[in-house]
Amino acid sequence: MTSLISPFLNLLAENPLLLPALYFLLAGGFSFLIHSILLRFATTLGIRESQEMPVRWAKTQKPALGGIAFYIVFLFSIAFYPVFFRESAAFIGKQDIGLIAAATLAFLMGLADDAYDTRPWLKLFVQIMCGLIMSLTGTGAEITGSPYLDHALTIVWVVGTMNSINMLDNMDAVSTLVSLVILLFCILSSLHRSDEGIYVFVLTGIAASLASFLYFNWYPSRMFMGDTGSQLLGVFLSAGGIHTCLGSSAEISELPVWIKLAAVCLLFCIPITDTATVIINRILRGRSPFIGGKDHTTHSLFFRGLTERRIALLFTILSMAGAGGAYVLLHTLAEGYALPLLIIVCFGILFLTLFFLNRITIR
Repeated sequence: MTSLISPFLNLLAENPLLLPALYFLLAGGFSFLIHSILLRFATTLGIRESQEMPVRWAKTQKPALGGIAFYIVFLFSIAFYPVFFRESAAFIGKQDIGLIAAATLAFLMGLADDAYDTRPWLKLFVQIMCGLIMSLTGTGAEITGSPYLDHALTIVWVVGTMNSINMLDNMDAVSTLVSLVILLFCILSSLHRSDEGIYVFVLTGIAASLASFLYFNWYPSRMFMGDTGSQLLGVFLSAGGIHTCLGSSAEISELPVWIKLAAVCLLFCIPITDTATVIINRILRGRSPFIGGKDHTTHSLFFRGLTERRIALLFTILSMAGAGGAYVLLHTLAEGYALPLLIIVCFGILFLTLFFLNRITIR
């Protein structure tokens, strides 16, 4: 048996991109099976009461099951990591334990919110705990040089990302596609640095699960990811942003702080733009920013004549452009500041365009 497997293992060793691609297909197929089973046998989780429907975009009630498959694939990735990397006996380090703990906490909180509609203060407390766990276990931003300030910034970043992904999940496929673009960028950046830890393996599994979920979440969708999915994704995406743009890896440690911050803002341009637009405009209208409504950037584009499918594709293209801009900032600074500044200005224009379009469309 060993003689039969050895040539295959040698092939994987000679082609470092083959293993992630193979696992992406494996995890995607497994996730598709889970989504199909859940959709058939569990049709009530995450369906709100009828009086809450006016603040939701969807006209029909649908189950919020996507996050369950995300978490199962997450556990699947952890379990199968030593199978693919047999030499990594002690594969779980402090950062890995922190990511596992934070992801599990986020999943349980999201599951409770989908099932029982938990109180906002409890959700915020759990999000803060997720950020604190990640920061104390080594997955933290290194921006200011002060450990205490960096811990605080990490918590703000994790809480903000978890909430922004949750808020972006307001129209079919939008949050799924944008999150997939960000995850793929983080995976490719890590492979570019020859990172082969469980972190990359887990992100590959989550990205594959998102890709399979798109089949069920594309307009007209048959299921939502729910808070279970958005909160879990928020943890993984915030960790990806830290590893890729805000952390202490040799590739980015010497970059100026403004480049790191600009790069992560470009990578997360859609979630940040939508969340900031909604919060600012709700406050200007005298409304609470914590009460949902049909006043997101996606909704304003729909009211202006774009279909839901075109909005999902538009936000995907914008997210890909943002990821490209982040790559330029992180890898071509030696060529001068003109191009990075031009990219930042372009996405500043994007933010202002969506902000004022939302402001004049939704009153």
